[in-house]
Amino acid sequence: MSTPEGAVPHAVAPPTGRPAPPADRAADRPAPPRRGPADPVRTLMHRHQELCARAVDALEIAAGLEAHGVTDRTAARFRHRDVFSLAEELYARVPRADRDTAAADGRPPAPARRARGVRAALQLLPGAVCAATVAAVAAADTAPPAVRAAVGAAGTVLVALAVRLALRSGPLRRRHGGGPRTTVLWVCWTAGYAVWGDWLLAQLLTGGPDLPHAAPRAAVATAVALTCALAPAAGCAHWYARHARRRLATSRGLEELAARVRPLLPAATLLFLAALVALLLGADAAFGAAGPSAPVAAGALGVLLFLARLLTVHGFPEAASAGLASAAAAEYLALTLVLIARLPGVPPLDAPVAALTTAAGTAAVPALACTAAALGLLGYGLRALTGACAHSPAPAGPAEGRRP
Repeated sequence: MSTPEGAVPHAVAPPTGRPAPPADRAADRPAPPRRGPADPVRTLMHRHQELCARAVDALEIAAGLEAHGVTDRTAARFRHRDVFSLAEELYARVPRADRDTAAADGRPPAPARRARGVRAALQLLPGAVCAATVAAVAAADTAPPAVRAAVGAAGTVLVALAVRLALRSGPLRRRHGGGPRTTVLWVCWTAGYAVWGDWLLAQLLTGGPDLPHAAPRAAVATAVALTCALAPAAGCAHWYARHARRRLATSRGLEELAARVRPLLPAATLLFLAALVALLLGADAAFGAAGPSAPVAAGALGVLLFLARLLTVHGFPEAASAGLASAAAAEYLALTLVLIARLPGVPPLDAPVAALTTAAGTAAVPALACTAAALGLLGYGLRALTGACAHSPAPAGPAEGRRP
């Protein structure tokens, strides 16, 4: 029997009782069950339950997942294109009724607003205490030297305590565990050199100091400006962290994130430097300038301390300590060379230091040391502060595996 053109011939049904052909049995066979959980993200959510529960947004979850070794390839196994989209789903599936209600009107809750006010006051406290110390020492001008020394020592201790309080709260608070214990030593040395180092170096170059009759002369303007700079440093650190987290929210890959976050560090540094220069000019006008290169040295030290603290806050305290140590070592070397050159039969090792101070003043030594160290930290930060882990407000796991 012929079949019309274009028509499909009907298949002949198999006789009754005969098994169907293998092709028909394969078509009628039900699909095998899928292996693995039907909801793989739920497994990951239970594994990182604490991280998902305390995260304030999806960015914290993304940083925590990266800290635990979750990469874009790992996210693909959970049916997501990258870590960021995986973190967004984890954050969306965690109930946060109290947090959502508190942020419904767009304003932080009242306790958060009060905490911000307290932190702002703590950032201003070191400058106020330092200015009060200078005023107290000036008021005791007619008192015996022992009294003036006691007032100055007490004021120095109070300033140190105020600085510690300012660094333990707000944007300058360290959130990634401990760092090298020697960092405090390097900070104290560089700050102390900024206040008394120029006087000491000048005395050493002229054959002094005549101890115990020599009275140290402090760079008052530098001390007041640096302590007052804690407030703009906190503001610039907050600006940097906020904009970096925004870039993290809109980036869809590590390369894009690095390219968008990298320009923020020079911008924050220049913003802080502008505020510091204004403070230095104001302090010089109020207390008198110590020399033409003194503001340059103070500005270099301020930028160095700002970059070191920023790296510490974002999880790189070892690099911050190394930068501060290099500046302290250069300043210590300059003083040591001058002292060694006094020994009989020793060549004039202090010739480079003497030539530098003759050309640009004693403040040229800390200016060069702090500038070189600050440039080193800036270069390191441009490579280090480009990952999601660097912008997590709280540690989500061990710090291993972070990129240098």
